[in-house]
Amino acid sequence: MNDYLQALVFEFLQEQIDDEPIQARPDPFWSALKATGTEIWLDTGDMEEASKIWTAEMTALTTNNTLLNMEIQKGIYDDFIVRAKKVVGSLPPHEQVQEISFMLNARHGLRLVKRFGGFVSVELHTDTAYDIEAIVAYGKRFHQIQPEKFIIKVPYTAEGLLGARKLGEAGIPVNFTLESSARQNVLVSLIARPRYLNVFLGRIGAYIKDNNLGDGSGAGEKAVLSSQKWISKLNEGRKVPTRLIAASLRSADQLEKLAGVDVFTIPVKVAAEGRKNLSGNFASSLSNVYPVPLNESGQNTSVEKFWEVSNAEVSLAKEIDANPPSAGKEIVRKAHEAGLPDLFPSLSEEEKQFIASDGKIPNFARWERQIRQKTLAPDTLLNLAGLASFTQDQKALDDRIRKLISA
Repeated sequence: MNDYLQALVFEFLQEQIDDEPIQARPDPFWSALKATGTEIWLDTGDMEEASKIWTAEMTALTTNNTLLNMEIQKGIYDDFIVRAKKVVGSLPPHEQVQEISFMLNARHGLRLVKRFGGFVSVELHTDTAYDIEAIVAYGKRFHQIQPEKFIIKVPYTAEGLLGARKLGEAGIPVNFTLESSARQNVLVSLIARPRYLNVFLGRIGAYIKDNNLGDGSGAGEKAVLSSQKWISKLNEGRKVPTRLIAASLRSADQLEKLAGVDVFTIPVKVAAEGRKNLSGNFASSLSNVYPVPLNESGQNTSVEKFWEVSNAEVSLAKEIDANPPSAGKEIVRKAHEAGLPDLFPSLSEEEKQFIASDGKIPNFARWERQIRQKTLAPDTLLNLAGLASFTQDQKALDDRIRKLISA
């Protein structure tokens, strides 16, 4: 896209935003959690729902392809989409759709900033996940639109590691997303060096429980606390530390079990449940150790990959950090040469379709052979399943755009 058209898009996005700023009040409950060292974000793009629970202790909101799609499908941006078509109508049809999707993400993010005054994580189109140049280009454009409050979400792929690193080198804050393990986050911290990274802990417990490997308890918490220890260690001596986000919380008790972790992104439902049912007597849980009960069928299924980090994985991350390649395929090659093919597995198109059809929680039985052969791992499966799920929701969003601009 040429500079002239980018300037037109920028002006269109900055048109008057009528949302009234919320008058946030302090709340002793959230203040007590904040006192443990945890920064509090809401995991929603729904302005009405967020308004019901937003307090002075909360500092950010985070959206993603799924959450944004939920807002777009309400029809509240249909007129915006039609008007946006007039701005980018000179682009080829496919590029129009992707550009309007970007514009929707940016516009909704600007409204969230205006309404709540906090930071907002905005996510890239899933088509960019394996394209370093696109990650950097769109990341820079998001930053230009709101340099003070936007944090750019980049998904966990080999290309994402390199794209996020380039954005960070340009001074652009990145929220690196879709990780499910400590070892993934060691790679992210050393190679991408983002401002934030994640553990999607709710999906870890669900993977174990839904596949009858155990009851699912303790697993997500263990992965988060292991990641926190590693990230704190890797932050030593850094001028700008990387902060860990405990994401995808599923129940209010996790607010207590993980108090002290750098950041929580809390769904509104979980936040409301916690505010209603918990005592508010928070204390740091960073030194806690949570057991992970497994059934007989859960033995030797590599679930330890969620929280264990090997010397080989640390060495690989340091090697790539010292000599970052120009292409994601080089990271994949180095992982395989290091005897760590399960970090970036080689999958056929049919296998990728199976992952997408499984939904957010992969079917262990389908992948048991590869997992036992160490060519695939549960954390990698969850990452790929998460990206596939986001891709499906992005398609639903794109289809709505396509329908409206074709009318």
